[in-house]
Amino acid sequence: IIVVSPDVGSVARARAFAQKLGMGLAIVDKRRQKANSSEVMNIIGDVHGKKVILFDDMVDTAGSLCGAAQALVEIGGATDVIACASHGVLSGPAVERIEKSVIKELYFLDTVPAKQGVTCDKIKYLSVAHMFAEAIERIYEEVSVSKLFV
Repeated sequence: IIVVSPDVGSVARARAFAQKLGMGLAIVDKRRQKANSSEVMNIIGDVHGKKVILFDDMVDTAGSLCGAAQALVEIGGATDVIACASHGVLSGPAVERIEKSVIKELYFLDTVPAKQGVTCDKIKYLSVAHMFAEAIERIYEEVSVSKLFV
């Protein structure tokens, strides 16, 4: 299994995640021609024959995420793509793109509520309530909150 940054701008975040899991890192090099549009140029790192965790911060229209996943399989030779992002905005054609994509599962935090009436078996939500509760308790007890993020 290898962690993949979907673009150069997300490398630091993906690297920290990969290090916590003791995994390698690869990067999808893409060019963004205009907003909500990008083209994969290259994959930096070896994903051939590997399961990948595509690690992003936010998914809006899902074009970049789905394009990166497709490239990881078609160009890089990855066997499976699981994706995760903090925020699932999911505007416009996002859900349809995810449904048709090579992504097996996509995990979001519940920081942005799921769209009502929109279903996609690939999309799963993880609660952050426990982290907020812990932060509130630490603030109340005057204990460091930063330890939550180590």
